[in-house]
Amino acid sequence: MSGTNQRIDARRLWDSLMGMAEIGATPKGGVKRLTLTEVDKAGRQRFTEWCEALGLTVRVDAIGNMFARREGRDPSRKPVLMGSHLDSQPSGGKFDGALGVIAGLEVMRTLHDLNITTEAPIELVNWTDEEGSRFGHSLMGSGAWAGIYSLEKVYGLQDVDGVSVSEALDSIGYKGEHPARPFPADAYFELHIEQGPILEREGRQIGVVTGAQAQVWYDAVITGQDAHAGTTPPSARRDALVAAARVIERVDALMRERGEDGRGTVGQLHVLPNSRNVVPGEVRFSIEFRHPDDAQIEGLAASFPAEAKALAEANGCALELKELFRIPMQPFDAGCVDLVRQGAARLGYSTREIVSGAGHDAVYVARSVPTAMIFTPCKDGLSHNEAESILPEEAEAGCQVLFEAVVARANRAL
Repeated sequence: MSGTNQRIDARRLWDSLMGMAEIGATPKGGVKRLTLTEVDKAGRQRFTEWCEALGLTVRVDAIGNMFARREGRDPSRKPVLMGSHLDSQPSGGKFDGALGVIAGLEVMRTLHDLNITTEAPIELVNWTDEEGSRFGHSLMGSGAWAGIYSLEKVYGLQDVDGVSVSEALDSIGYKGEHPARPFPADAYFELHIEQGPILEREGRQIGVVTGAQAQVWYDAVITGQDAHAGTTPPSARRDALVAAARVIERVDALMRERGEDGRGTVGQLHVLPNSRNVVPGEVRFSIEFRHPDDAQIEGLAASFPAEAKALAEANGCALELKELFRIPMQPFDAGCVDLVRQGAARLGYSTREIVSGAGHDAVYVARSVPTAMIFTPCKDGLSHNEAESILPEEAEAGCQVLFEAVVARANRAL
């Protein structure tokens, strides 16, 4: 079935995006919808109301993931999934995550309007806590569902106020009765803003995402010695911040040695005692590397810890480096990716094949279910920022390609 004469309602899509953005709206035009808060609960309730108005059945699993089901003609067929997340960063934008969920809702609304019954059921997913900004563990809902993290471990995670995930789920009433584990599904499609500048820079309307890059993340602690800034000569200094600066400089150099595909970032830095006239005795910071080639990340993971340790020791300090996790490059399913490619071509949209630089729920879902992603451009590549912005026609294009791919998959001949 070709969907070229089956158009989503672009105005309704945009109005719904703006309607969801009202929940947790910030003065600078972004959103603050931290996971498992009362604001998140309000977003979930609006999502549920919109889904139930279409006759969709909404179920919630034990980690709070939400699944809105539209039945197909053949009840024996596995469902086609689509979705993303509704939680945000503390100073997030209107479109990160929400675009994928609301576009999926628009696909459901369009099928309802056109009275189309697909062969396979379709389910729209809102994954819990993709951002990781409250409990420090990104991709939490999809990771628990996919079996990457045990439910017990996730339940025990706490926010800065000591509230656990388990307590937060109970407090907003979203610890569901369904088990948080993979169920038989035919495919998963996720629409997302690129969160980078490539599509906009090249003037392409749709990113055909072939996979997500490999990553390794660390927590680093460099220990030196607090000392008086005015009385401690260079020969007696064990300046933890200087040592950290040397390591950070090396992170940047290792990134740049790998060209435009390299990624190396220190995004958090805590200096102790953080006093103007004290030589810093301890610095805690984050380190992460990303690259589309597994071998590059494996090479960095093998060599960087010793390099960083030597840099710290050369400055009279000690380094404790803890590897938090290592994610291999996750290729997406060739058949699902091809449906995205075909849908965009049918609609006449310009495309570019792209590897996701960010982690998404799709990365963990892909371990259990054939998966593909669709990217739309975003202004200046800016995301995780209240100024995050896309155009209505960009949202429309992404949603229309999502419609094409999902419907084609749900109606495929078995």
